[in-house]
Amino acid sequence: MKVFQIGAAGGVGRPLAALLSARGDEVSGMHRNPEQAAVIAATGATPVIGDLIEDSVGDLAAKFAGHDAIVFSAGAHGTGTDKTTLIDGQGVEKAAEAAARAGIYRFVLVSVFPDAGRDREPNPGFEHYMRVKKTADVFLTHTGLDWLIVRPGTLRDEPGNGLVTAGLAIEYGDVRRENVAAFLAAALARPELRHTIIELTDGSTPVEAAVAELLAPPRS
Repeated sequence: MKVFQIGAAGGVGRPLAALLSARGDEVSGMHRNPEQAAVIAATGATPVIGDLIEDSVGDLAAKFAGHDAIVFSAGAHGTGTDKTTLIDGQGVEKAAEAAARAGIYRFVLVSVFPDAGRDREPNPGFEHYMRVKKTADVFLTHTGLDWLIVRPGTLRDEPGNGLVTAGLAIEYGDVRRENVAAFLAAALARPELRHTIIELTDGSTPVEAAVAELLAPPRS
């Protein structure tokens, strides 16, 4: 499989690129800052210079050409509401349109758990982020792509253990970035997991089994 990652240098993108490369997938990782090229190359992925804000849909489509799937895990990471709109919001829309133009239908988006930050004091910047992420989710679900939206809980930096809880609706909790990456890798290997939104936290189920359970027929 040839996978194009947007956000390959990030906390989820790096371990995902490493996992995909290790299992033999061909991975291209888009980056804006030149110093990120070495970070991406160290995972086994091929660095590709690009900019979600400056690149046109046509520019992105040309970079995407020849790949089988797009994984979007990029984010503005608190750099301001304008950047949040341009990257987390309009960036998703541009990438989705570019994927369709390039004939790539598998599109996996890392979004946000709707309960995130509810234990904090209201913050205008964070509330804007949550609204933008929801709008991006809605946009993707109205495309003709084979989309999958994964909404992880609060991201943690501890080493992953490959154990998660995943479902259409689960209780809110933390999740290790490496566990998110492992779940995404397992989900990419199952293209029939599509047109659904999955909530994800740390748990007790191995990621491969968690994906299989999501694909199992409903119990009568």
